[in-house]
Amino acid sequence: MRKRPSFNGPLMGKLMSRGRNKGHGNLAGRAPSQRQLRVGEELRHVLAAVMERHELHDPMLADIDVTVTEVRISPDLKNATVFVATMDHGGVEDTVVALDRASPFLRRRIGERVRLRHVPRLRFEADRSFDNADRIDALLHRIDAPAPGPEAED
Repeated sequence: MRKRPSFNGPLMGKLMSRGRNKGHGNLAGRAPSQRQLRVGEELRHVLAAVMERHELHDPMLADIDVTVTEVRISPDLKNATVFVATMDHGGVEDTVVALDRASPFLRRRIGERVRLRHVPRLRFEADRSFDNADRIDALLHRIDAPAPGPEAED
């Protein structure tokens, strides 16, 4: 009599995992791993240090204080989205363009200071969270203000 193949081994795990992710091609809904968080935070520190020391010699970035608020890195650690904010809310788009131009220089600096197999490609985006917080704050203050209406009579 032939023995039946067992499905309790590693093959079963592979078969089961295929069905679990079916239809979910992107991983955007997943929370970042500890490694992604750790590498993103390290990149944020390096980029902030470079900008704090004014190592960028772009004239568009000369008089602007740039804050790196967050770095989100892809699961394969090859792409990073860097969120930046400036005190001058109107010029953040120009700052993003200038930082995109300086991306090769910044990648070189990251490669010198962080030990990674691949230095991630950097993509800069304006951080809108502060604008959203200001908008919510204004809405809350408008709710707290007394509504104009007839004055109370004695």
